[in-house]
Amino acid sequence: MDQTLNLYNELNQRGVHFYLWDLGEDSAATIELDGRYGIFMDFDNIATSAEEQVVVAHEGGHVSTGATHAVSSPFDLVAKHEYKADKWAVQRLISAQALDAAVAEGCTDLHALAERFNVTEAFMKKAVCLHTHGNLSAELYF
Repeated sequence: MDQTLNLYNELNQRGVHFYLWDLGEDSAATIELDGRYGIFMDFDNIATSAEEQVVVAHEGGHVSTGATHAVSSPFDLVAKHEYKADKWAVQRLISAQALDAAVAEGCTDLHALAERFNVTEAFMKKAVCLHTHGNLSAELYF
């Protein structure tokens, strides 16, 4: 939870505002207007602290990389921005060194790794892929 709180504080210190909002089926959305960012979160769609941490890191990735787009943007642009946000989130939450250390200590099961880093298993797959294969394409390896 400390890492999640650190993310909130870091983003808040950078001028990002957080809002509670009903987002239908989505957990969060980042909006940029004139260089200012707002992260809208729907806690009805966030069930665990691991999900919250992943959501905040992912949205922080949009802010940190400037990867925001109009709702009507082409799919390829949206996919590129989602990839950049996920990559930033993985690098922010799970360094290659921390993953290597966990594996060296015998934590090799995907579920155990996700628990150790307080992230979802889907996110953990992306982290393993990035640090092992250099990409986030978990569907190719899992």
